Amino acid sequence: SLIATLRISVALAEIRNRLALKRKLAIALFYIVTSFCGGVPMSDWLFLCGILSGITTWLFGFGGGFVTVPLLYLLATSGWGAQSAVGQQAMQIAVATSALVMLCSALLATWRHVRTGTLNWRRLWAMLTGIAVGGIAGALLALQVNGEWIRWLFVIYLLATIIDCYLRAGFMTPPSSRVVPTAPHELTVGGVIGLIASFLGVGGSVMTVPLMRRRGVLMSEAAAMANVLTLPLAATATLTWLVMAWLSPVALPAGFVGNIWLSAAAQLVVGSWLGLKIASRWLARLPDRWHVRIYPLLLIAVLLVMSVWG
Repeated sequence: SLIATLRISVALAEIRNRLALKRKLAIALFYIVTSFCGGVPMSDWLFLCGILSGITTWLFGFGGGFVTVPLLYLLATSGWGAQSAVGQQAMQIAVATSALVMLCSALLATWRHVRTGTLNWRRLWAMLTGIAVGGIAGALLALQVNGEWIRWLFVIYLLATIIDCYLRAGFMTPPSSRVVPTAPHELTVGGVIGLIASFLGVGGSVMTVPLMRRRGVLMSEAAAMANVLTLPLAATATLTWLVMAWLSPVALPAGFVGNIWLSAAAQLVVGSWLGLKIASRWLARLPDRWHVRIYPLLLIAVLLVMSVWG
């Protein structure tokens, strides 16, 4: 029994050392990334909201857009002023930076979902293709529209989604049998989702999660699918913003690549990485009934922020 006790003590000490090392690496990575990116001084809200974004990305399939777009919009307008060059491009900056953050968060979340086995790849390929094409069109369209219009369309979109979750049957209580659509149908649906989501700078999960839910999928699996479906959208949207930065440069301060705010994106991504680790370890067994109740409440919180501030 003495040998067994010693072995347990050694194992516990090794676990503590590994956890301490991971914490130190996270802190070091945070300071290294933010110091190299430069730009204006970052608010601690970026890192904290990055953590929140990572948690909601794992649990609900969204976070990169619905958490970061309002935050980035508020920081850009308050930091430089609404009438400055940055303020005039505040919504485009929020959408473009959100696309990059979504790409990184979705990659991290997808990798963790693959490890836990919560993904059904055969159901996703057709919609993935449609979302990729729609994402390019949405990003190009966002460049041509006034930022204030994008903000209010974002608010209307949120309101419609919340009403749909509560009033239309199938979200709070999914059907008993699963619906398997055809590939052409999924391709078309994916294109529409990609267009709208890329235009508004969100991951499309507010469409894909309710859609999968009404097909009889549990919230945990729907969130996992939403993370994968965000990948082509975020990748094409980010690429489009980068190409447009090269073709049509905008007059913004140092620390921006086109409309992408690098230092803000860096802090959000590092926080998101930490949030994903927290959620996957401690919140993975959230009951489905609580999953569906919390989801629209988070959307309501974002709706209030975007409606009041501006």
